Amino acid sequence: MLGLYWFLSYIVGNFMTAYVVGKAYGVNLQEHKSKNLGARNAGSVIGSAAFIWTFLGDSLKGVLIVAVGRLWHFEEWEIVLGACLVMLGHLFPFWLKFKGGKGVATFIGVGLALSPSLFLMMVVGTALTLIVTRSLTLSMLGGFVLYIGAIIYTDKLLLYIPILIAISFMLIKHMSNIKEALGSRE
Repeated sequence: MLGLYWFLSYIVGNFMTAYVVGKAYGVNLQEHKSKNLGARNAGSVIGSAAFIWTFLGDSLKGVLIVAVGRLWHFEEWEIVLGACLVMLGHLFPFWLKFKGGKGVATFIGVGLALSPSLFLMMVVGTALTLIVTRSLTLSMLGGFVLYIGAIIYTDKLLLYIPILIAISFMLIKHMSNIKEALGSRE
């Protein structure tokens, strides 16, 4: 049952909401602006409704995997690994030659579902950094710093290693955005 859960976690991550939303609007988002299948690109190419639908769909798949893991009474580390796999499925969907979204919405769903109190630190870190940098991309980095700090502080580092691995891949996918945001600050 556990192997099936982990397999389904990755497969659910492969459901690209932006792909479906784009098709509904007659747009292939992989051909526009950032060419990314995420909420930000959907919103910038199609509009705010596309952003909202994509964000909700991508975040809900993270919530769904954590909820199913708890419903099936898996241990927390098994659920955390499932959460990592849903994020990796979003970042690297096999059916799109492993070119998926950047993972923020799916991470938000996972983070909220796993531990709202830890995720609150992500929100606080993002908000504080946003005040200083005025850049959502750079404020995300501040959020991750506080989130990871909270994980360490609550002695959950070992448990959350799979999530930290997925976050590392998210940051790699955001590298061009980070460089651009840093470049505009010089």
